[in-house]
Amino acid sequence: MKIEILYPEFCNLNGDMGNVKYLKKCLPEAEFIETAIDEDPAFCTQENISLIYMGTLSERSQEIVIKKLMPYKQKIEELIENGQVFLFTGNSVEVLGKYIENEDESKVEGLGIFDIYAKRDMLHRHNSFFLGKYEDIELLGFKSQFTMLHGDNSNNYFSKVEMGIGINKESKLEGIRKNNFIGTYIIGPVLILNPKFTLKLLNLMKVEEPKLAFEKEVLEAYEVRYKKFKELAAKGK
Repeated sequence: MKIEILYPEFCNLNGDMGNVKYLKKCLPEAEFIETAIDEDPAFCTQENISLIYMGTLSERSQEIVIKKLMPYKQKIEELIENGQVFLFTGNSVEVLGKYIENEDESKVEGLGIFDIYAKRDMLHRHNSFFLGKYEDIELLGFKSQFTMLHGDNSNNYFSKVEMGIGINKESKLEGIRKNNFIGTYIIGPVLILNPKFTLKLLNLMKVEEPKLAFEKEVLEAYEVRYKKFKELAAKGK
């Protein structure tokens, strides 16, 4: 089993590398390929990549990553159409949108794979708790971002919001999902906070007899946090 981590030297903000550390505990026999910014992605030359992961990155790093991935746009589109499993967390999904708009209305062109765009507001960081539903799973997490996504994700959202915001403050639909591509702004890191989702992701990756590392502890922590989040949601936080 191979898992590719795209540009970990850049895409490591908001504790998102905790997702990778946890996957390594869940999949001790797997090969983790950490693709550096000056290397060609493994998904272009190797077959049977079980997961392609990218975490949160800075605004300047987004522009660098877009330039690096642009030559592989068609390959990424093909992989998404063919059911390759992706997990992009934080603002990394913006790289695959049409563009990212700065405060002065200048634009950074994205890969244009998804019909979405982002707007930056670098003087106002949005921070909030998140509670939502993905299929039959209650998702927990946090958001901390200078950007909001815009566009119609009603046919390809990741989760429905119970507490917090969706792709922007007016939306109750969070993230992007197409086939087995998942892009979400939920941080925390999302895999440690949401063991039931992690198990579903392992099944998507076709892991035989998937098991959660520290299963008892992460499930107990999830239940405690879930109760607290439900209380906050009831209070309209």
